[in-house]
Amino acid sequence: MVATVKAVASAAASITASVMLARSMAQNILPPGFEHFIFSGIRNFFSRLSNELTLVIEEYDGLVCNELFESAQIYLASRDSSSCSPTQRRLRVTKPGKEKNIIVTMDNSADIPDEYRGIKLKWYLGTRRIESGYQRHGDMSSSLHYEIRFFELSFNKKDKLAVLDGYLPYIINEARSKKQEKKTLKLFTPNFDRVYPSRLSDAWTPVNLDHPATFETLAMEAQLKDQILDDLRRFVRRKDYYRRVGKAWKRGYLLYGPPGTGKSSLVAAMANYLNFDVYDLELTTVRSNSDLRRLLVGTANRSILVVEDIDCTIEFKNRLSKKVQVDPSGFVQEKQQVTLSGFLNFIDGIWSSCGDERIIVFTTNHKEKLDPALLRPGRMDVHVHMSYCTPCGFRLLAANYLGIERHSLFKRIEEAIVEARVTPAEVAEQLIKHDEADEALEYMMAFLGMKKKENEEKELAEAKEGNEKVEVIGDEGGVDSVIDQGEGKTELI
Repeated sequence: MVATVKAVASAAASITASVMLARSMAQNILPPGFEHFIFSGIRNFFSRLSNELTLVIEEYDGLVCNELFESAQIYLASRDSSSCSPTQRRLRVTKPGKEKNIIVTMDNSADIPDEYRGIKLKWYLGTRRIESGYQRHGDMSSSLHYEIRFFELSFNKKDKLAVLDGYLPYIINEARSKKQEKKTLKLFTPNFDRVYPSRLSDAWTPVNLDHPATFETLAMEAQLKDQILDDLRRFVRRKDYYRRVGKAWKRGYLLYGPPGTGKSSLVAAMANYLNFDVYDLELTTVRSNSDLRRLLVGTANRSILVVEDIDCTIEFKNRLSKKVQVDPSGFVQEKQQVTLSGFLNFIDGIWSSCGDERIIVFTTNHKEKLDPALLRPGRMDVHVHMSYCTPCGFRLLAANYLGIERHSLFKRIEEAIVEARVTPAEVAEQLIKHDEADEALEYMMAFLGMKKKENEEKELAEAKEGNEKVEVIGDEGGVDSVIDQGEGKTELI
């Protein structure tokens, strides 16, 4: 027995040495392309002798996320740690803030076995490095790179159809249900340091979205809330309808009205109701149309994209893609900027089909300042006017903050609140200052009286200012000017 073992070991060592010698000689003699052809042929020959088939599931399919990769992540994370290989020495352990249990998942370069209807399978998580160019730091340069993750799923060749038609769809369905059960809402903000070069998902930085707003707590007319809820419910169940009529599965909302009327609270209530993540995009920080496109493609399905103060975040009136600027040295160069056409190309153009079940919410204090191209249906489908606090809104706020549904002062307050023109935020600020309902409502009456007086004085001042403005025409027919002579001073406007 000992002699046989020695003979086998000696033969294996001789074969290994011969292979290494042959490879070394091939590297010195054969051209690199021919060498690759020879050895790849040898690998393919031995792979044909194996009964094992391996499926490669990469994290991205071009510019979009691979749903199967994400589903595999969620599916493997939901499995018990005892399912990991007994020889595995490294496990990744996480505990998100709102999760009850510790999550044990596989680390890079690790294997996890699985079984499906008697089929033995093995998962492997790996990474590969992608070089994406160089950047200079003075006289020094460094390479830019990022890592692409991928899963390898190995099983017997005879089970190929069962895996493709049964196991993989089963994983996708399981992941969807698990994701909705354990989902923690996230608020994403752009991370411009990682827009290039990185994975698309790295362009956004998430934090937990713990906003408590719901449709039950919004100080809004009941009829308007019901209309919004009906529209949201109809949107999420109409996937087949959107596909049948040839439209991208998305919905655009415009929330407009004075500051403090609850636009941000409505967005949070929509996210909590739909269980959608929120992506907060400030267009003034985006450098070019290409950066904007990469950010928008990096958003996930079942999400809400919020573009706040759309009227003042970008010069949408200028439809050109470049703007001339002069640097301190006098050199004229063209500055890249986000344009209206570049933005519309994503929300209503060919790029709008990159993703499903998305809601885009625009907010503004001045609807009249928006470019008409933004307002048409298909871009902003639903226009919601966020008005001043109404009697119905006041009663809801009183119930939320004071815990009362009726009071002797309610009628007087409801009559005064219409003339005072106060926002729900102002009403809430007054109610939160006092614990006793009687005291809070007395102060509310005084506050409404003060606001009514301020509004009257403001209207008188504006009327007086309008009467004092005199239009002056230049002596040589130049551009008209306006002279403001209010408050004893003369100022050219």
